[in-house]
Amino acid sequence: MLKVKLVRSMIGCNPKQRATVKALGLRKIRQEKSFEDNSVVRGMIKKVEHLVEVTES
Repeated sequence: MLKVKLVRSMIGCNPKQRATVKALGLRKIRQEKSFEDNSVVRGMIKKVEHLVEVTES
C-alpha cells in the first residue's frame, strides 16, 4: 500500500502534470490518498515526484 501526499502547488506545472495529480485524486496541498502498489500508480508518481511525497505502509 502506498500513501501519496501532495506537498507542493501545481502552479507553473504543465497540463499533463496537472492531469496526473488530478487522476491521483489530489486537489489540495497536504491531502493524502492510499493506493495499491502497482506499476500504473508507480508511473504516475514518477511523473509528478517533485510535487508529491510517497510513503509505504
